[in-house]
Amino acid sequence: MRYKESFLSYLQYEKRYSKHTLVSYDCDLSQFFSFLSSYGIEESEIVDLNFKDVRKWIVFLMNDGCSARTVNRKLSSLKSFFKYLLRESLIQHNPMDKVVGPRQGKKLPNFIAEDSMRLLQEVDFGEGFEGIRDRLVIEMFYHTGMRLSELMNLKVSGFDRSASVVRVLGKRNRERIIPVSNNLETLLDEYLEQRLMLCSNEDGFLILTNQAKPAYEKLLYRIVTKHLSKITTLSKKSPHVLRHTFATHLLNNGAELNAIKELLGHSNLSATQIYTHTSFERLNDIYKQAHPRA
Repeated sequence: MRYKESFLSYLQYEKRYSKHTLVSYDCDLSQFFSFLSSYGIEESEIVDLNFKDVRKWIVFLMNDGCSARTVNRKLSSLKSFFKYLLRESLIQHNPMDKVVGPRQGKKLPNFIAEDSMRLLQEVDFGEGFEGIRDRLVIEMFYHTGMRLSELMNLKVSGFDRSASVVRVLGKRNRERIIPVSNNLETLLDEYLEQRLMLCSNEDGFLILTNQAKPAYEKLLYRIVTKHLSKITTLSKKSPHVLRHTFATHLLNNGAELNAIKELLGHSNLSATQIYTHTSFERLNDIYKQAHPRA
């Protein structure tokens, strides 16, 4: 598809979007073009589209069982696509101008209670390299709040021992600095000793498999799911739950929202404000349990 491929090339080579993001855009646009095709509208006719055509797609997606969140994400892809076409003078008007996505409720992030996280100290992670690696993975997610992709791509050199910080390369290649606690530094030292016995490369990727290869996404998910199952009954157990836990615990213990924003690598404060809702929900529950007239 000429328009779609031109747009994806722009995202890849000029905007430097990640492979995962490109796949998401490709999927959304392919679904949209497939929908148009079912109505006899070809790509060459995209210049004649209007907001009513897009609204038909919204109705189709909602009737197909898509959540409001999913529909709005797909509409975001379309907005970027048509904005690009308009800037390149490939279309004369933007069919998204009058399009409003479905309203969605604010979903609060899942997180693990502080008491449950303290139980990690009693968890048996096993002996040798695998045991200490698994513990480090859990503690890294909880102590730093980094994303799965960030830990997966973290190098040993990302740690600055003299400053007790870790330098993380986040979205859009933005680097951020996260403090490292004494306990995490001690655990890291123990892990690096085991790692050196497995792999002679003193730098390279921090987290390795038992075969001294870089850790992969499914391995990190498996480690987190396995060990969180020992301390929580949450249905969802993932690296991102530990990221939510990191942020929520900081806020509950007095950290400023702007500081949490910087630690998480959010580009704007609105993304971080979801944790204030989580904190309010917690206070509301305490009030209902404790106040005699609640």
